[in-house]
Amino acid sequence: MGSSPSSSGLPTHPPGIAQEILLPEAVRDAAQQERQLTDPEQRSESEERPDPDQRSWAYAPATYVLVAINCLVFVAMLLHHFSIWNPTPEQLLLFGANQPKAVLLGGKWQLVVTAMFVHVGIVHLATNMWCLWNLGLLGEPLIGPFGIFAAYILSGAAGNLLSICVNMFDYTSFPQSSADLAVGAGASGAVFGLAGVLIVLLKSPRLKIDPKELKSLRRLVIYFAAANFFIGFGGNRLSDYFDLGVQVDNMAHLGGFLGGILFALPLVPLIAASRQQFLFRRRVAVGLVTSVLVFFGVYLTSAFPGSIWTGK
Repeated sequence: MGSSPSSSGLPTHPPGIAQEILLPEAVRDAAQQERQLTDPEQRSESEERPDPDQRSWAYAPATYVLVAINCLVFVAMLLHHFSIWNPTPEQLLLFGANQPKAVLLGGKWQLVVTAMFVHVGIVHLATNMWCLWNLGLLGEPLIGPFGIFAAYILSGAAGNLLSICVNMFDYTSFPQSSADLAVGAGASGAVFGLAGVLIVLLKSPRLKIDPKELKSLRRLVIYFAAANFFIGFGGNRLSDYFDLGVQVDNMAHLGGFLGGILFALPLVPLIAASRQQFLFRRRVAVGLVTSVLVFFGVYLTSAFPGSIWTGK
């Protein structure tokens, strides 16, 4: 997510890397046969679970839908004759960008969600969608389409709420600033959330993947997150000396990343768990993060009441 607005760095791995999370056929079949022989209940569980042979490694409908929504929103912005390179803050707000004052004073809490589908120009969109595509293809076989969609929305919302919080603290500390009017847009907070999910899940010893390959995959995601944090903080430092036209919202990135980690903690990979256990843990993850976000939103309304804008 960008606050006036964000950018996201290029991913560090190609889409094909997602192939590595699937079991080799011989190993998978042997494991299934052994479980079915030793535990009759595994027969019914294996019948309920999607068969990897019936879908390709790139079977990721939620990822495709999320990318499509982001692109369609940008096309709609272009049809309204917005700049393809650098839409104005007013134009971004018209399509649902995030702004502390609009959310806390105007009560437009929907902006916490809509802002993660709005982008500040074609470059911003392209980099975020490239990252979303790669991380989604890697993560969706692990947590399923609903899991990816939920992780995207909840971690993106976490990033936007943390961005609002930090901007408001800046505003109350320096009332002459315009932090309360900062406009944020972009999917990178949600993308950082997916990275957080993968960093947790790819550490699981229950994944039937060669340990060296698993370690390599996880290291790539960690490098991705670290590199983009560095780019964000470094880019803002450069903006102190040069007029780059944008500010990277690192708090949205951090909030999304922490939201993704929190979402992943109750989960186990779909490959390694029974279907009932996995679905239960996924419901726990959604409920946990949703509860935290609701309480955080209540805190923001009490910490920054409407009277704070008196005379502004």
